[in-house]
Amino acid sequence: MQPLLALVDCNNFYVSCERVFRPDLIGKPVAVLSNNDGCIVARSQEVKDLGIKMGVPVFQVQNLINKHKIKLFSSNFTLYADFSARVMSLLEEFAPNLEVYSIDEAFLDLTDVCHNDPIAYGQGIRKTVFRSTGIPVCVGMGPTKTLAKLANFAAKKWKKTGGVLDLSDPTRREKLMRIVPVKEVWGIGSRIAARLNQLGIITVWDLASQPADRIRDQFNVVVARTVMELNGISCLELEEIAPDKKQIVCSRSFSRRLTEYRELAEALAEFCSRAAEKLRYQNSVAGHISVFIRTNPFNPNEPQYQRAAAVTLPSATQDTRVIVGTANRLLKDIFREGYRYQKCGVQLSHIQPASIPDQMDLFDLAAFSHNESGKLMQTMDRINRRFPKGIAVAAAGFDQAWKAKAERVSKRYTTDWEELVNVKC
Repeated sequence: MQPLLALVDCNNFYVSCERVFRPDLIGKPVAVLSNNDGCIVARSQEVKDLGIKMGVPVFQVQNLINKHKIKLFSSNFTLYADFSARVMSLLEEFAPNLEVYSIDEAFLDLTDVCHNDPIAYGQGIRKTVFRSTGIPVCVGMGPTKTLAKLANFAAKKWKKTGGVLDLSDPTRREKLMRIVPVKEVWGIGSRIAARLNQLGIITVWDLASQPADRIRDQFNVVVARTVMELNGISCLELEEIAPDKKQIVCSRSFSRRLTEYRELAEALAEFCSRAAEKLRYQNSVAGHISVFIRTNPFNPNEPQYQRAAAVTLPSATQDTRVIVGTANRLLKDIFREGYRYQKCGVQLSHIQPASIPDQMDLFDLAAFSHNESGKLMQTMDRINRRFPKGIAVAAAGFDQAWKAKAERVSKRYTTDWEELVNVKC
């Protein structure tokens, strides 16, 4: 029997989360902003129709915002993560196997589940998710992940689909491929799309009609696999367990420019703590640490400076103390006075499972106390999860005046007792 995969994608996810407890915003232009409220990272359909692009700085479209009374929100990741978890738990009820692809997308294996009427099954998914969470979704289906992704694109773009489209039928598949630009294919970026266009490959059908061997020779094996996937040959397996990250990066832009070493060190210490927590979450250790700082490259009126430094650790670690201490030493080497710094960050690499034996340094005393370090870090993580606002900040002792501003953040309606929605009868 032919495989059947589905991609369920939440529509304008961040905006939809904000609208759940603000039904007065339905049908009105709404946008969600990035860190420091600088750029637009999520748009309602009404905002898209105004021609406002993803990632555009707010100041560049301020006139449109004022003219059309666009409602702006700061990113509320606590709220979005909770809604994502609720949606994914519902989707697990519809398929034996599920891959959480991103915060608002999941692949479902519907093989042998709904071949009698896939469209009706997809409509059932949409109705269940919306009724239980208030989040609208679209469902794309096909024998491969790439075709499911393409079907989802069409389900969102054309309302006649009712939000659900199945591309298992080759005739329907060809009809769609002939009218969709090749740049809309999953995994085909703008640069590859431009090269394909130069070769006369304009539509998805043009790409699907190419011999996979020829595409592999002219591009790479990834694009060749895409050609095969477009022809119904599955090359990408469903990943029920997310693979461990090979690199962990934590960085932020500051709400104001920093000039003192102390402030940069405080910010970097928090970034290192968050990166180390992610490292422990996947039970890994890192053997390489990189630190970078930079001024604002878009301000030609100020002196520019950016530097990075890196070091390979004598033994891989997941200990926050070691990571923060190492990053602080790197920062001392690259910090220069007289500049207004806009951003800094840390990158952990050479990541491997903590269970793999590592070469120990006889002169590194910390390496011999790994078990005690692990227990301490686990205790810290439990405390920070239980008291996400107070304990970590108090323990750090920082004023955190450098933190990104979020002047338009909504309430955490679903995760904080003090911010539950009030209903007056």
